[in-house]
Amino acid sequence: MNVRRFALIFGIIYVVVGLAGFVPGLLQQPAGGDPSLTVDTLHGRLLGLFPVNVLHTLVHLAIGIWGLIAAKSVGAATGYAKSLAIIYALLAIMGLVPGLNTMFGLVPLHSHDVWLHAGTALIAGYFGFVKKHDTAHPQRV
Repeated sequence: MNVRRFALIFGIIYVVVGLAGFVPGLLQQPAGGDPSLTVDTLHGRLLGLFPVNVLHTLVHLAIGIWGLIAAKSVGAATGYAKSLAIIYALLAIMGLVPGLNTMFGLVPLHSHDVWLHAGTALIAGYFGFVKKHDTAHPQRV
């Protein structure tokens, strides 16, 4: 798989996840031990696993749209992959730190989000920093 396809696939995934966060039927009540949030609109567990709220959902949509746009060129897709690797690695670490695991009460980053963010960071890191990209020849998506 090339970096443009990575950006396209992750863009689609994050748009779908972002849209899913707006469907109340896909959200379950937060778990009893979940930290409280200042922004509790659409706060719940997406698919019963992943803590989200409206801000988290909007970020998913933005990340997804960014990926769809970045998929148009190797350079943009590589920048997207590198940025996701760094951002999501930081989010995974923040999810492990009390107080930071809700981004100061704004966005839930704890629980299953930690391993999901870490996985995203690892995959994006591979495409952004490890895999070599042929910029001389345009890649097909």
